[in-house]
Amino acid sequence: MAFNGHQRDDEGIDEDETPTKQPRSNKEMPGGYFRHEPNNEATASAGRATSERRTSNSTTRHRVDSVKKTRPPFPWFGMDIGGTLVKLVYFEPKDITAEEEQEEVENLKSIRRYLTSNTAYGKTGIRDVHLELQDLTLCGRTGNLHFIRFPTHDLPAFLQMGRNKHFSSLHTTLCATGGGAYKFESDFRTMADLELHKLDELDCLIRGVLYIDSVMSSGPSECYYFENPTDPDRCIQRPYTLENPYPLLLVNIGSGVSILAVYSESNYKRVTGTSLGGGTFLGLCCLLTGCSTFEEALEMASQGESTRVDKLVRDIYGGDYERFGLPGWAVASSFGNMMSKEKRESVSKEDLARATLVTITNNIGSITRMCALNENIERVVFVGNFLRVNTLSMKLLAYAMDYWSKGQLKALFLRHEGYFGAVGALLELLHPS
Repeated sequence: MAFNGHQRDDEGIDEDETPTKQPRSNKEMPGGYFRHEPNNEATASAGRATSERRTSNSTTRHRVDSVKKTRPPFPWFGMDIGGTLVKLVYFEPKDITAEEEQEEVENLKSIRRYLTSNTAYGKTGIRDVHLELQDLTLCGRTGNLHFIRFPTHDLPAFLQMGRNKHFSSLHTTLCATGGGAYKFESDFRTMADLELHKLDELDCLIRGVLYIDSVMSSGPSECYYFENPTDPDRCIQRPYTLENPYPLLLVNIGSGVSILAVYSESNYKRVTGTSLGGGTFLGLCCLLTGCSTFEEALEMASQGESTRVDKLVRDIYGGDYERFGLPGWAVASSFGNMMSKEKRESVSKEDLARATLVTITNNIGSITRMCALNENIERVVFVGNFLRVNTLSMKLLAYAMDYWSKGQLKALFLRHEGYFGAVGALLELLHPS
């Protein structure tokens, strides 16, 4: 039994993988060294102190030189090639020295200027400026992390852009994850003269989620939830800190859905999934309403009324099904009213879009709750591009988790939604596992 989507929403680690942080105490110094306080024993001689300082400086220089030797050349990218969208993260260095700038080849400058001076690329490429992470330290370099997306069917245009800008003269290999890393491997080779280093998408997903949450600790919270999800008038978004996050259920909603039980950074498993995901929502909306984009489908859904399409418990019982605690407003049969010719003729395209959204979301919520019960996990994190600008589904999921679990399950969401796989691919480029 599911929600009708009407009454219940209100429209409206590696050391280099963490950001630079303040020392934990006045004794801890940068670089992992500690300042020793005076004690009752004799203090070290000036000669020994000088020797220790020289050794410390030498060790620090050795570490810096070691990092320089192991980090890859610019540009730094990570890609997640999904069934619907390609997600790309790009690290823009902001600490380039005068010497580096003089030695920098024009191809590298051209790529950086193109990616950072635009917020749109062609008709469908978008840089999500609101997600940009500034002054981030990665592999000893300071810069900004940019988040870019475009439809997978436009991948040939991306490859042509890479060819035109002679990307292969800078890199011969790209770290990529997602099914498209396998499907389009030959296209990268033939069209752009690039090899793909293919990575497991679930490994990248976990690594990306944990990394982004760690670097967001000093700014706006990456994780959030909806307080009072069962009360539309009081439902508001609140930040949530993912301290000691394990165990958690990670629900990745892309074209399809994968559900992972995560017990630690390296201990997790795929519990199950469903083929009914974001791709299903958009595909059905295209068929039923004639829309052509995800944004258009969501806009139509926000104006529709799913109860005209779905058959509710009250349509069958005349009210609540009290014996089993099923409220009359719950959905008994998705699209059940469409068996009636009269009702088919009375619904709008917006109603059909809303019912499609509610159907897909309810199905995901139902499967997630069963997985949480089976795995005995009370914390559920939803990610994936299906949730991008999709407050309707997020609130519906929050309500479902809270209502059916009687407050035991909390639905959590992340600001960077569908980019974690690409972030994980970037981290693999910088810190090979």
